[in-house]
Amino acid sequence: MQFKDVIGQEALTLHLGEIVQHNRLSHALLFLGKEGSGALAAALAFAQYVVCDNKNGDSCGVCSACSKAAKYIHPDIHYSYPVISKKSGDKPVSSDFIQEWREFVKLSSYGNAYDWLQFIGAENKQGNITAHECNDIIRKLSLKSFESEFKILLMWLPEYLGNEGNKLLKLIEEPPPNTLFILVAENESLILQTILSRCQLVKVPLPGVKDIEKALISRAGLSSVQARQLAGICEGNYREALQLMQHAGEDWQETLREWLNAILKTGPVSQVKWIEEVSKSGREKQKQFLRYFTHLLEQSIRLRIMGTETNAISIADNEMDFALRLNKMTDIPQQQAIIEELDKATYYVERNANPKMLFHALTIKLYHIIKDKVVISSW
Repeated sequence: MQFKDVIGQEALTLHLGEIVQHNRLSHALLFLGKEGSGALAAALAFAQYVVCDNKNGDSCGVCSACSKAAKYIHPDIHYSYPVISKKSGDKPVSSDFIQEWREFVKLSSYGNAYDWLQFIGAENKQGNITAHECNDIIRKLSLKSFESEFKILLMWLPEYLGNEGNKLLKLIEEPPPNTLFILVAENESLILQTILSRCQLVKVPLPGVKDIEKALISRAGLSSVQARQLAGICEGNYREALQLMQHAGEDWQETLREWLNAILKTGPVSQVKWIEEVSKSGREKQKQFLRYFTHLLEQSIRLRIMGTETNAISIADNEMDFALRLNKMTDIPQQQAIIEELDKATYYVERNANPKMLFHALTIKLYHIIKDKVVISSW
């Protein structure tokens, strides 16, 4: 993977290239970014850049080292990640799953721990980076490099290291010459403090909406309208955008218009009919619909504050019209109250709440928030 393959991280990849070119490379780096930010993709691209024979702003992509790194078979780049026991009594290490890992990162470099564990058939098993894995890392990094100047250990999700991670402290603090640790994490608070303190932090921000939109058009083949809608909803999380893409053909705006009409105009019979329909749609569609409504409300608030002429707002014309209508219907406190209720509803949908009861309660709450300007805080 090259820097150019990482979505919307031009400033970060430029910085990473410069620290290598100017010989300011720390022996331990922690790439920290939220799910869907591309922290793993950036780390993979960085590892390839370090071993590249003809680097110039980016890895060349054609030398022998790049060819091997792109296939995740370079002998001097080692990978560590959460794994499971295949059978009782096993002492699994990452190399037991190297074929699955190579396939996974080629297909899902923006995936999360859940995606990976399901990919290797974990089902309900808990993934871990074990003491046996730590011993294996120590063994691998004690060997001389085969082809590159550097030996690299890329560890994905050090949050899965328990106290056995302390086995690595001496190695991280005083590594053999030209040994590079690259840790890739989502949650800083779950990493052992003893490891955290020994790493140089590299923050990976979420890509911008425009970057996600471009990627969905060029990589996923979505239309500009669909890509703009999904990019707005996922708020920089490219993994989430790919998940939402499965339902990109849905007309959420029409669904929302029917719901608001039932709440405010046509009454209980229409409300019951709408609730029946949305209850049959499945959890993923229900979550996406709720997120879309939240997205429109957030756009409405931005339009109210910034006005329609500013370049700070990227919104499709049909969404602009709907957002302006929402502003005529509700004020900012009402919009914030509705967003809170939608967030709660999304939380309960994810936890298998009864959809009929949930959307019925939500319908009543929205009626009172909009018509009576009453904010009901309890469920």
